[in-house]
Amino acid sequence: MSIPWANLRRARWKAACIAALILLLAVATWFTPPHAVELHNILHHLNFLPFMVAGMIFGWRGALWALFFAVLVQAPSIARHWTWWPMDAQDQVVELSIFGAAGIIAGFLSDRERVQRKRVEATKVELEQVYTELRQKIDQMKKAERLSAAGQLAASLAHEIRNPLASISGAAGILKRGHASAANTDECLGILEKESQRLNKLLTNFLDFARPRLPRYQRVDSGHLIESVASLARHSAILHDVELVIEDTARTHEIECDAEQLKQVLLNLIINAVQATEGHGTVHIRSFSLPDRLCIEICDEGTGVTPDQQDKMFDPFFTTKESGTGLGLAIAANIVEQHGGLLSGSNNPGKGMTFRLELPLDRPLKPGEIAVA
Repeated sequence: MSIPWANLRRARWKAACIAALILLLAVATWFTPPHAVELHNILHHLNFLPFMVAGMIFGWRGALWALFFAVLVQAPSIARHWTWWPMDAQDQVVELSIFGAAGIIAGFLSDRERVQRKRVEATKVELEQVYTELRQKIDQMKKAERLSAAGQLAASLAHEIRNPLASISGAAGILKRGHASAANTDECLGILEKESQRLNKLLTNFLDFARPRLPRYQRVDSGHLIESVASLARHSAILHDVELVIEDTARTHEIECDAEQLKQVLLNLIINAVQATEGHGTVHIRSFSLPDRLCIEICDEGTGVTPDQQDKMFDPFFTTKESGTGLGLAIAANIVEQHGGLLSGSNNPGKGMTFRLELPLDRPLKPGEIAVA
């Protein structure tokens, strides 16, 4: 209630000031000697001010009321001058009419501007409400998407756990009955050990995917990084009769990254490429640089993937291997994303696939962080 009363008091003070100015001009005109022609002209022209101010503050109605009041208080002066000095009286009437009309026009324009301003303010309020509702809807959608993703992840994890649990349950049942031969007992114990390790690996990979640690950045030579990973993968390449060929590592660059995490990514990609190429094939490891990024490509000579499989390659628990967990590429993609990079895969024109890893040469800035030269 205090705000309307304050506005009303301010409006009354403004109206009183305008009325006082009109009254002051009328009194000055009455007491100004008739022979002071220039002073009379100045006073007549000053009537322009209260009419325009009334129109701009109170609209055309305010300007009209100001004109009526000015005519009322200046009528005695006009009547007196009409007898002794008709030219001045006529000028005063004409100027009051013209200035009053100008004030009314200004009032019309002011009213229109106020209406437009109210519309803009109302539109602004509506847009703010719509924006708030939209943000709420987006937050709800994000929450629903997270819940859906969590549900799909849980369902996939349960599906992956079910198979080794079934094997463990079957082997345990055979041992429990106590009628198994020594060979069957050894086989069941082997199944228990193998499937337990498989479950442990699955859960370890799942935790790595669900709770990835933050990168520990340091300056690393890209050539040395690739060579060290290739040396780790060569044993697997020999077992699968695959040759590893490293290209373009002469032009190495220093890159700011977590060396251990990138080794994990590259090792996973190279092992996958070796397993896909298996048998008298070659896996090419290429590295080259763009203005601000390092690109590493791992090309195999396998059978590639179908378009449907290509869309799901980095989804958790998706795998084309019988013994795979389906989390290797998902974890690799998470690590690369944390580094501000991009991991992609596509079929080669001839045969096989190429996985391309793009990484910024410098550590990506955190939100709100400013680069320091």
